[in-house]
Amino acid sequence: MPFNPELCRNESEVESKLIVQYLLPQLGYTPDTWHQEVILGSIRLDFLAFAAQVIPFVLDANSPLSVVMEAKHPKHNLNNHVLRLRHYLTSLNVRYGLLTNGKEIRIYEKLQYDIQLVFQCAGNELETKIEEIQNLIGRDILKTKQRIDNSEIKIPETNPSSETKRQNTMKTIAVYHNKGGVGKTTTVVNLAAAIRKKGKRVLVIDLDSQANTTFATGLVKFDDEEFDDIKDSNIRHILQSGDYYPIDEVARKSQFTNLEISVVPSHISLMNYENELIQQEDSKMMLAEKLDAIAEQYDVVLIDTPPSLNLYARIALITADYLIIPSDLKPFANQGLINVKEFIKKINVFRKQIRKNPIEILGVLACKISTNNQFVKHTLPKRLEAIPNRYGFEVMNTVIYDRDDLAKCAEKFLLIGDIEVADPISVLDFKPDSTAAQEFELLAIEVLQKIGLAE
Repeated sequence: MPFNPELCRNESEVESKLIVQYLLPQLGYTPDTWHQEVILGSIRLDFLAFAAQVIPFVLDANSPLSVVMEAKHPKHNLNNHVLRLRHYLTSLNVRYGLLTNGKEIRIYEKLQYDIQLVFQCAGNELETKIEEIQNLIGRDILKTKQRIDNSEIKIPETNPSSETKRQNTMKTIAVYHNKGGVGKTTTVVNLAAAIRKKGKRVLVIDLDSQANTTFATGLVKFDDEEFDDIKDSNIRHILQSGDYYPIDEVARKSQFTNLEISVVPSHISLMNYENELIQQEDSKMMLAEKLDAIAEQYDVVLIDTPPSLNLYARIALITADYLIIPSDLKPFANQGLINVKEFIKKINVFRKQIRKNPIEILGVLACKISTNNQFVKHTLPKRLEAIPNRYGFEVMNTVIYDRDDLAKCAEKFLLIGDIEVADPISVLDFKPDSTAAQEFELLAIEVLQKIGLAE
């Protein structure tokens, strides 16, 4: 029976008439190899089809090749659903995703932590294009691909008598740009939450005297400086003293996300001690040395930095293994990348002197980006292309858009009597299923892949 897209007037009819009655049979999927309304954790899939029957099904690196099929209302723009599909495929390790509103059919393939469009056609072209779709995600084709993939798997030789020891894998990442207002703090706190939810042990260090990260992680529980309980134990004390104030004594537990993370707070008084610390020979290396002492306690350390070229920014880039450069891609932020590049060169000279490898740049992270459709479609690609072409920096695959949820979760507060006390939470805890939360989940996946800590 030919498919007529005009018969699909709502999402339910796209599911029943296009996917169930036409596509699944045409692609060779029998009722025992596909499942509808599959719930996996916080993810709800419209359809999940397998190359081979698997009961119960488990999605992991050894799963039979599978396809997620997502149906949308005919009036929906599919561009608005690609990010969510990418989240599904990368989070669940699913090879292919089909996205359709009846009027258009798209197929995406997962490539590590991203996806690419591999097929697209209009609904009224489906009959003439069905063979192409079968050659991509037909059940027989996927079973063949599965056999090929399995034959290529090589089991490494192991020495059963060798003792297995836990290796120190702690990775330290600085988040830096010398232009303010580009989303550094938002990136640090929500990336920290996303990585923590991946099961990694996370430490956040606030090296900015503005203490925005300290606020954003909910450590400022006082409304009057008279009750300030941070001024006597913060990042400044770690940097000033070699014999006292180890990190595990200064760090505080923060419940701005569940599970909790550790945070070394900053304080506005930090700006008054820069000249004093400059005179102190070992101040630039103090943070790195104290982190070495707790290297077995954490998997990932994220350092928020001041938007400047000062001592504290230097300390962060000397200490870190990796660097993320958040940018809203606006002209001043882009021009600031020239300063960032020169700053990194100077830092790397010092790192070489102390026999430390150059800092590894994970890329420029497009952050606080407008969601305006015309901007995203026409202007954003040009601005992204300019980063490697003009400034020589790679661009990260994830994009963090400027969304209301990011502001709302940071502005939450508690009323204690008549006093408002800041009580921010991460966007992943505020609205776990929101697009903003998904973007940070994707960022965490990308970062963990790049630093070698992906599962």
